[in-house]
Amino acid sequence: MQDGEVIIERRGTAAIIRLNRPRALNSLTLPMIRAITAALHDFADDPEVASVVMTGEGERGFCAGGDIRALHESARASDGLAGNFWREEFRLNHMIAAYPKPYVALMDGITMGGGVGLSSHGRHRIVTERMRLAMPETGIGYVPDVGATWLLPRCPGEAGTWLGLTGLDIGAADAIHAGLADLHTASSRLSEVIDALCALPRGSSSGDVDAVLQTLSEPQGESRLRQNAAVIDRAFRFDSVEEILAALAGEEGEFAAETRRVMLTRSPTSLKLALRLLRAGRRSASLAECLGRELGACLQMLNNPDFFEGIRAAVIDKDRNPQWSPASVEAVQAVTVEQFLKPAEPPLSL
Repeated sequence: MQDGEVIIERRGTAAIIRLNRPRALNSLTLPMIRAITAALHDFADDPEVASVVMTGEGERGFCAGGDIRALHESARASDGLAGNFWREEFRLNHMIAAYPKPYVALMDGITMGGGVGLSSHGRHRIVTERMRLAMPETGIGYVPDVGATWLLPRCPGEAGTWLGLTGLDIGAADAIHAGLADLHTASSRLSEVIDALCALPRGSSSGDVDAVLQTLSEPQGESRLRQNAAVIDRAFRFDSVEEILAALAGEEGEFAAETRRVMLTRSPTSLKLALRLLRAGRRSASLAECLGRELGACLQMLNNPDFFEGIRAAVIDKDRNPQWSPASVEAVQAVTVEQFLKPAEPPLSL
C-alpha cells in the first residue's frame, strides 16, 4: 500500500510501516490503527519477513499520539468512536510488546503519547538527536495510557513518575536512561539503518538485528534525568501529589522549581489519577493488566470536564489557558479519583 495515512512496503527481508500524516505529526486515527494491526498480523506469518520497521514520514515527528481533536469530537457526540479507538490502540500496543519477530521503531522527531505506545513497547528502539519524547496527558486533562502505566514505573528510580506527572519532553539520552529506548543514531543515518535491515537474511534473530543496529549507533550525550536523579527520587517517592509538591518546594535548584511550576499548570484531577495509575502499574504483573485498568480510566474520562477543557485549550481555541475544575490538587476529592478506576465494560480483550 503506497498511499493513504499508512504506507506499507516490503524491501528485501524487511517490512516497513510508515505513518503518513506528516502535517499532523503522524497522529493516529482509527483507520491507521487498523491498517498497522493488519500489517503486523500478515508479517508475523510471512517467512520472507525477517524484521518489521516502524517509522514516520516527515522530519518533525515519528508520531505525536492519537488524534485528540477527533477524540474530543467523538466524546462530544457520544458516538463511541473514542472508546473503539482506545480498545484497538491498546490491543495494538500489546501486540507490539509480544511481537514474535524483531520490531524496530525509528523514533525521529516528536514521539508522544500514542507514539510512545508504538515504539517503546518494541524490542528495538532507535532514537535520534531530533527525538523529543513525552507523555503529556496531564496537560490536557487526560492520563498516561497506551501501557505507559506499565512502562513508566519500570524506569530507574522515580524517573517514570516525573515523566508521567509533569508531561515534560525528554531527548535521546534521557529516553535511553529511562529504558524507553535502546540506541542513538543520527537522523542522517536512518536510511542506512533501513538498508541494513533490508539486507538481513531470512530468519534473522533479534540478536542479528541488534548487531546491525549497534554498528550504526553513536554516543547519546548526557542525560538530564540521570543528572537530577537524586532530586527526582527524593521528591517523587511519595504516594500523594500534595507530598510531591511539598517535597519539590523544599528542594534547591532550578530543576525542582521548574518541575513544581509545571505540575501546578497541569489538571489537578489528572495528576492525582495519574499517580494512582502509576503506583498500581508498579504493583501489576503484566502489561495486559495495566492496559485494562487504563481503558477503564479512559472511558470514564469521557465524562470528565477537564478532558474537554484541556483539549479545547490545546488544540481547539489554542489559548493554552485551561481552567481546571477543581482548580487545585487539594480540592480534588478521593471519591472523584475512585470513579475513574471502575473496570471497563466490556473488559479489554487481548
